Amino acid sequence: MDSRALIEGAFERRAELTPADLAELAPHVEAGLAALDRGELRAANPVDGAWVADTFVKKLILLSFPLGRNELADSGPGRPRTFDKVPLKFEDWQEADFEKARIRVVAGAVVRRGAHVAPGAVLMPSFVNIGAYVGAGTMVDTWATVGSCAQVGERCHISGGAGIGGVLEPIGDSPVVIEDDVFIGARSEIAEGVRVRRGAVIGMGVYLGASTPIVDRASGEVLRGEVPENAVVVAGARTDPNRPELSTYAAVIVKYADERTRGKTALNDLVRD
Repeated sequence: MDSRALIEGAFERRAELTPADLAELAPHVEAGLAALDRGELRAANPVDGAWVADTFVKKLILLSFPLGRNELADSGPGRPRTFDKVPLKFEDWQEADFEKARIRVVAGAVVRRGAHVAPGAVLMPSFVNIGAYVGAGTMVDTWATVGSCAQVGERCHISGGAGIGGVLEPIGDSPVVIEDDVFIGARSEIAEGVRVRRGAVIGMGVYLGASTPIVDRASGEVLRGEVPENAVVVAGARTDPNRPELSTYAAVIVKYADERTRGKTALNDLVRD
C-alpha cells in the first residue's frame, strides 16, 4: 500500500489506531511532512484557474500530532526554548542550509517544520505554521502570521501585523490563497478560504472572510470570498437595506491598481537581496 492510501485509511479509523498502527504510520507521515517542507506537496494547488484543496495534506498533518510528543528545543544561547510536538523548521539548520535555501530569517521569525519558504523570501519576526507555503521573493513582515495550510504566492508583501488565516478542520475547507504580486496592508485579516487574486492591493485594516461583502464602488457589484485581480480594496461600510439608520462593515474596491499604486506598494529589491 502506498503512503497516501495508508494515511487516508488511517485517518478514517483514527480513533481506533493502536501503537502498532502508529509505528507503521510514522515513516510515511515523516516523508509527507518532509515533502511539505520542501514545497513538493501543497495543501492547495491551482487547477484550471481554480484552487483545489488537497485534503490528504490536512489528514497528514492531523495524524502527525498523535505520533509526536512534546520535546524541549533550544535554538541557542539567549533564545527562547520551545516545548512542542512540531519541531521548528530551522532548528538544526547551519549557515550552509540558509545559503542553499537563499532566504533571510530575521531574529524572532518562527516557522514550524512542514511549512515551505521559497528562495528569496524574507521573514521578519513573524509566525508561519505547518502546511503553509510562502512563495519566492515574498516578505512576511513583523508580527504577521501565515496560518496552517495557507498559500502565499511570489513577490507578495504581507505587512506588519497582518493575519493570513489557516485551516485544518473541517477537512474539506479550502485554505486562504494569496496569489502572486499581492500586497496585504498592515493589520489586515484574510480568513475562511478567501482567495486574493494576482496583483490585488489590500489596504490597512481590511477584514475579509467568506461572507464579507466586497463591493465594487464603480459598478455596485457585490462579491464574496474572492478579490479580483489588481483590485485595490479598503475598509468601508454600506447601509443596511432593512435598517437605513444602520451601516454594516464591507470591503470596498475603490479602483484597480496602476503604476502609481505599484510604486507605493513596491518593496525595494535591496531588502530581498
